[in-house]
Amino acid sequence: MSSPVSGVLAGKVVLVAGVGPGLGRALAERSAAAAGADLVLASRSAVRLEELAGELGTTGNRVLAVPTDLTDPAAVAALVEATLAEHGRLDAVLHNAYHAPSREPLLDTGLDTVRAELESPLMALELVRRCAPALAASRGAVVVMNSMIIRNRLPGFGAYRMTKSSLLALARSLSIELGPQGVRVNSVAPGYIWADAVRDSFAKAARERGTTPDAIHDEIAGGTDLRRLPRPDEIADAALFLASDLARAVTGQCLDVTAGATHH
Repeated sequence: MSSPVSGVLAGKVVLVAGVGPGLGRALAERSAAAAGADLVLASRSAVRLEELAGELGTTGNRVLAVPTDLTDPAAVAALVEATLAEHGRLDAVLHNAYHAPSREPLLDTGLDTVRAELESPLMALELVRRCAPALAASRGAVVVMNSMIIRNRLPGFGAYRMTKSSLLALARSLSIELGPQGVRVNSVAPGYIWADAVRDSFAKAARERGTTPDAIHDEIAGGTDLRRLPRPDEIADAALFLASDLARAVTGQCLDVTAGATHH
């Protein structure tokens, strides 16, 4: 059975910013192996990038790994220069970089912690600012990875909710500013992603509550319409749809991928 995103990014160059072991890896794998894109991979971890680039290079796609501190404007400028030097163009940016949430009541969160978390929308702004001329030349797309935290009522995520709300406003503003140049900007808001980080958090919650990880999973999944949690590849496929020409008239939107945990 063919992939639902098979070939939708063929002939395009995609920059994946924030390549971690979970969703970032899925974004890169699906972009290259399924959707057919040439890639640029960016994150702090040179070892992780080189390993993934080696794996994806076997698919026949051109893959460039650029270790980058996305909080450093000079490093971001060098990333974009390396992208254009290697590929000569840029068609899509998938922004997945973020700071881990502090997970405490907002009234108890120190201002330095809040400021650190708010670095996330600033990273996205600087990256898109640097990429804008190349994206305008290709009439390309930006997809910003957000979170269902902007929709739900989970306590203890006050600073994170502020950050993700700011990231959503940033994406909408960039859509307004870049739209006249033919560049589309959209967001994806995942729910719980059924991967290692969530499995670990469920195991921790199970120990604290004297129950099993499966019971925690079933409780959370029971709150979704589909009675399950989305996988990393399913989140990635939604992002690839928005980056592709299939969504050529879609901009300024936020697509919730939560298996029905949220409605928007």
